[in-house]
Amino acid sequence: MTKPSFSFWATLFFILLGLVQSAWSCSGYKITVGDKTIVGCNEDAWRATPHIWFENTGRFGAAFTGSRFDGPHGYAPQAGMNEAGLAFERLASYHPKIYKKSGKLAIINPTQYLKDILHKCKDVEEVKAYISEFDYSYFIGDVFMYVDKSGQYLIVEPYKLTLGNDTSYVISNFCPSITSVQQAHHLARYRNGVDFLKQKTDTSLAFCTALSDTMHVCRSKIGDGTLLTTIWDLKEGKVNLYFYHDYKHAVEFDLKEELEKGDHLMAIQNLFPPNNEFKKLENYKTPKNYLPIGIFIVASGGLFLFTSLFFSILWILRKISNRYGNVQLVMIPLSLLLLYYMYVLSGSINVFYLPAPYKEEGNFLVSMSSYLPFLLLMLTGPFYIINFKLWKGHLWGLFARCLFTFNSLVYFVLIGFFFYWHFYDVF
Repeated sequence: MTKPSFSFWATLFFILLGLVQSAWSCSGYKITVGDKTIVGCNEDAWRATPHIWFENTGRFGAAFTGSRFDGPHGYAPQAGMNEAGLAFERLASYHPKIYKKSGKLAIINPTQYLKDILHKCKDVEEVKAYISEFDYSYFIGDVFMYVDKSGQYLIVEPYKLTLGNDTSYVISNFCPSITSVQQAHHLARYRNGVDFLKQKTDTSLAFCTALSDTMHVCRSKIGDGTLLTTIWDLKEGKVNLYFYHDYKHAVEFDLKEELEKGDHLMAIQNLFPPNNEFKKLENYKTPKNYLPIGIFIVASGGLFLFTSLFFSILWILRKISNRYGNVQLVMIPLSLLLLYYMYVLSGSINVFYLPAPYKEEGNFLVSMSSYLPFLLLMLTGPFYIINFKLWKGHLWGLFARCLFTFNSLVYFVLIGFFFYWHFYDVF
C-alpha cells in the first residue's frame, strides 16, 4: 500500500483549516430600573442565516436566536430567554488556555448544553450551580452573560464565574477578569455603550433601541456588520428583533404566545422588508461560503507547494536553465510565499471583510502577507512576457515551461479574486 505523500497531507491540512472560521464580534448590555430588566444583544456575524426559534422542552420553554447551523443539533443559540425571565448572550473573546484537569463533566454537545441551561434554570444562581458541574473551559473562545428578571447577572468566562448586580452593565468581546477598563475602551462598540449609559438609564424600548443602534457595527467594505439585534424584556417575556443594523423596522414576539403554538423556527430575514446591504452579504462569495472558490484556493496551495519543490530540486541537482534561470530561482520563494497566503485565505474569514491591507493584531506574518497581492500584480506582466519568450524559443524543458505557464494562469485568476475582494483598495 502506498503511503500518502507530503502533498496529500498538505492538501488535507488546507481543507481542515478551511473549516475554521474566526470568531464573530458582538456586544450586549443589561439595564435594570425598578422591577424591569432589559437585555440587549448585537450579533455581529458574516453568516446569512439568522433564525429565531421556540422550544417547549424541559422545565421552562424558551426562545433562541442564532445563525450558525450545527447539523443534527439545529442552530447554535447566540442569545435567548426562557419563561422564567432568564436571558443570555454569547460573545467571542480571548483567554489564554490554562492546562489543568478539572475533574468535571465534559461538554459533549455544546449546542444542546446551551439550550439546556435555559430549559432547566430559573435564575443566575441556578445557572452558576449548573455550569459549575461542567468543564466550561470548553468555550475557551467565548464569554457569556446570563441575566435574570431580578437584574442580577452572571459572567461566564472559560475559567471564572462572576455574579453582579449593577443597574447597568455593558459587555463586548473580552473577558472582564483579564481585561482592564482602558483595554476594553479600545473596542468602539463597548465604549459607545458605556458612554451612552452615562447620560441616562432607561428601560423603554425607544431608549434601548437607540443604545443598540449606538453599539452596532457597519463596515464600509460591503456594508456588513451587525446581523441581528435582540432586545429582551425579562419582565414581560417579550423580544424585539432588528435585522441587519436597520433600526427603523422591528418585529416583536411574545414568548408565551409563541410557545403555545408549539416548537417552531423562523428565518429572520423573511420577517423584514428587503435589505440591500444584506443582499450584498448574501451575494458576496468567499472560500468560506462558496465551495468552488474554497477548492480553488486549496488547489492553488497544492500547486504552489509542488512548484517550490520542483524548482528546488532543479536547483539542488544544478539543472537550472542558463536562459531565464533566475526566474526559476524566483519561483521557489515566490511559491512558498503564495502557499502561505493560501493558508491565510483558508484561515481567518476576517481578511475578506475588513479593510485592506488586512492587519491582524499580534500576527506580523499575516499582516505582511496582505501585501502579496501587490507583489503578484507587479510580477504578472513580466511573467507573461517571459512565458511568451519561453514558448517561442523552446527554452527550458517542456514540463518546466508548462508548470510556469500554469502558475501564471493561476496568478491571473487569483488577481481577479483579489480585485473582487477589494484587496487592492488601499487608497
